[in-house]
Amino acid sequence: METALKRSRRTKIIATLGPASDTPEMIEKLFRAGADVFRLNMSHLPREKLPEKIEVIRTIERELRRPIAVLVDLQGPKLRVAAFAEGAAIIENGASFVLDSDPTPGDATRVYLPHPEILSALEPGHVVIIDDGKLRLVVTEVSEGRAVTKVVVGGRISNRKGVSLPDTVIPVAAMTEKDRGDLEAGLNAGADWIAVSFVQRPEDVAEVKKVAAGRALVMAKIEKPQALTRLEEIIEVSDGLMVARGDLGVEMPLEQVPGVQKRITRASRRMGKPVVVATQMLESMITAPVPTRAEVSDVATAVYEGADAVMLSAESASGAFPIEAISMMSRIAEQVERDALYWTILTAQRSEPDATASDAIAAAAHQMVDALNLTAIMAWTHSGSTALRLARSRPNATIIALTPRRETARRLALCWGTHPIVTNDASDVDDMAFRAAKFAVRERFADIGDRVIVVAGVPFGTPGATNLVRIAFVTREHAAKA
Repeated sequence: METALKRSRRTKIIATLGPASDTPEMIEKLFRAGADVFRLNMSHLPREKLPEKIEVIRTIERELRRPIAVLVDLQGPKLRVAAFAEGAAIIENGASFVLDSDPTPGDATRVYLPHPEILSALEPGHVVIIDDGKLRLVVTEVSEGRAVTKVVVGGRISNRKGVSLPDTVIPVAAMTEKDRGDLEAGLNAGADWIAVSFVQRPEDVAEVKKVAAGRALVMAKIEKPQALTRLEEIIEVSDGLMVARGDLGVEMPLEQVPGVQKRITRASRRMGKPVVVATQMLESMITAPVPTRAEVSDVATAVYEGADAVMLSAESASGAFPIEAISMMSRIAEQVERDALYWTILTAQRSEPDATASDAIAAAAHQMVDALNLTAIMAWTHSGSTALRLARSRPNATIIALTPRRETARRLALCWGTHPIVTNDASDVDDMAFRAAKFAVRERFADIGDRVIVVAGVPFGTPGATNLVRIAFVTREHAAKA
């Protein structure tokens, strides 16, 4: 068993794969450097290459004998203006500019917007952002198939630039036909997590979950201000959340994004759902071997807030220093987690357990960790829910998730503080305690004479039936069997 890959941090790292990290050798190096999850971005990855890419990850997983999570990120709808007669136009501040349903190529006064659902949803006062914030328009009047706007921030507008609508709830599904095909391909290839872009409402997530039907967990990307008005409903229906700060920063004032990040992180933690902080975390490492001080502070802030995972995008997908970026992110997380203030913050944010047997058991395990200064909680789990409940309260101990289901182990690779292991289910209570202690020694989370907490559900193999907690002593016999 490979034990050299035991992480010395609770926060997980997601690495996006791309041209800079395309080979099996580089993917293995990224995993060894600290990546726990690999993200496959369907905005750039051709669908036919998806199975091959996932199989490379599974081969590395088999060789290193550690579960690795695969996150397939759906592109979502891309709203764009159409073409201009001369390829581009200059629109002046204060001028009038029309978005309409006329397919004639555009000029400095108007352009075709090939999205009738947008034209029907726009209202006077709504802001229209073009080209990632470079141009800003405000709607002044609307009629059927036409919206007149005033140019607030003008400049050069060219063919097929993206359109963002921070004030408008658009009656369009979060999944396009391309996304549906990518979703099926991802599920068939064995993806563990599916990330849904363009989420505005809980129904957008529910639609993907219905198709996934338990074959993968579903993560809602919060990248539109409209989602914030129904955040708790979206968290409730999702299996996890991603704070997609890039698009949020386009559609809302940049100075509001840090507060939104904290709000999403705390709400997700309170509801026991894994939360990922993403976008531009170590952006300068795309071209430089070291990050800026501000970027280091940004990653540290996400870790201090108790995020389950932090994510690299272009840094690992197309940057010049992908391994260095992973190593840097790992070192930042390790340093934060050694800080006493980290645990003070997590403790202050701890929510009260729900009135369920599972939550009561998780709370008791956490109290035992604190009272006895223990380093490991051995959680027997079938679906992963036991490990997630334990992680929700952020105990100062590693949660070693023992599961007979390889899919569960892979999914938990994204979750805070979990060290998943695939093993046969326990046959009885004595076997449960003995093998838990054996794994604690084998994985180097405990030594002879230590105590570990064992959490399980009886009868064994019954999902969601966490009802037992006990303390096991690690003996020489456990060490010998390890």
